[in-house]
Amino acid sequence: MVRTNYMGRVTCEATVANVYDELKANHGELTAEQVRRLVITDALVDSGASTLGLPTSMLRQLGLDTPKFSRRSRNTTGEYTVNIYEPVRLTILGRDIVLEPMEVADGCPVLIGQIPLEHLQLVVDMPNHRLAHSPANGGEWILDMY
Repeated sequence: MVRTNYMGRVTCEATVANVYDELKANHGELTAEQVRRLVITDALVDSGASTLGLPTSMLRQLGLDTPKFSRRSRNTTGEYTVNIYEPVRLTILGRDIVLEPMEVADGCPVLIGQIPLEHLQLVVDMPNHRLAHSPANGGEWILDMY
């Protein structure tokens, strides 16, 4: 269920693709249509999260069955261990980043955290409840190297 008009709630459309499938497609081993990818229409922008969180069922749909490693995490209820998986390509508003997603429970939304937001130079436009390109650099995506 997509919920809208919640005070402070910002969602966005995001595409997540299996990076290894993309590499195989680039080398002619798979067709572009065989690359496992998901279009998420209601990913939750969560500036309190560090990275990309994907529900278990979505990880499986992307062909990611085995965690790469685990990491300590914390939320308002305390500390716990989360599983981290092989890299995916996250695309939002025409910008992309390759990163290792964190597993969240089924029933939780896809979470877009600080690391992808900063790399993609996206900012939260609270009055309009949406993500936008950062106004820095005239809205152009420029990677800082200093």
